[in-house]
Amino acid sequence: MTQLDQIKQFTTVVADTGDFATLKQYAPRDATTNPSLIFKAAQMPEYAHLVDKAIRDHSALSGRARLQQIVDSLLVLFGVEILKVVPGRVSTEVNATLSFDTRKTVEKARHLIGLYQQHGIARERILIKIASTWEGIKAAKTLQAEGINCNLTLLFSLPQAVACAAAGVKLISPFVGRILDWHKAKTGEDYPAANDPGVQSVREIYGYYKKFGHPTEVMGASFRSKGEILELAGCDLLTISPALLEELRNSTEPVSRKLSPENAERSKARKLSLNERKFRWLLNENAMATEKTAEGIRLFAADTVKLEGYLATRM
Repeated sequence: MTQLDQIKQFTTVVADTGDFATLKQYAPRDATTNPSLIFKAAQMPEYAHLVDKAIRDHSALSGRARLQQIVDSLLVLFGVEILKVVPGRVSTEVNATLSFDTRKTVEKARHLIGLYQQHGIARERILIKIASTWEGIKAAKTLQAEGINCNLTLLFSLPQAVACAAAGVKLISPFVGRILDWHKAKTGEDYPAANDPGVQSVREIYGYYKKFGHPTEVMGASFRSKGEILELAGCDLLTISPALLEELRNSTEPVSRKLSPENAERSKARKLSLNERKFRWLLNENAMATEKTAEGIRLFAADTVKLEGYLATRM
């Protein structure tokens, strides 16, 4: 049995790609996308028909409004195609430039869900991705109350995770590899997978959720190596790039479960109560989380601009 098959016995495997043609190879349950992945996929010749359709469907509009509608339409068209391949859910991201605007994030999420519904896709199969800012978490709370499930992304710390659980968020995506990147840049050290700071962060969040009975799902994301994935075997979900999925599929070495609700109950975690002031203070005190959240928002926003530029040339 391959390592990929072994992991699937106790963790839901999610494919981290906008290239739905590769999804069939690995049989994940869910799939995640982001502006970077969609920008890359949109330039692939095999998906030119989706770009053309998004442009054609909004020919009556002009200027900036048309471009924004085309981007939203393209995100949803990719999601619809992905859902033809995976049996579960797809994550579609709200524009990162809205990360500090609760009202507009809610409006954009409703709009995306509406587009999916026009294609006959039930909202239960969609996760709206939102950055884990205070404003984003507030937006997610409103959306969850409306039955719109959210995936809080760019999450780098326990306070962010605790605030998401308090808001009733469906799923969070702690970014393992980007946490490692920050620590390696600061210390110049290499970290074995078991002591990887990103792995330790997910362990802490998983243990806290299970110990205190939070139903919010934990999905480890942004992996740099197969070792990180193996150290988080047993996490609720893991979203994995095609390259690392292939590594797991090519190995038959035994995989042991590292995370479980039973072990989490023995966690020494203490209950954390948050309001906006305390959330912002604790995030401010965590230089890594502050810097990586901000950097991630900037990068996703930049890739959205690149996507818009590419679509403008096609228009």
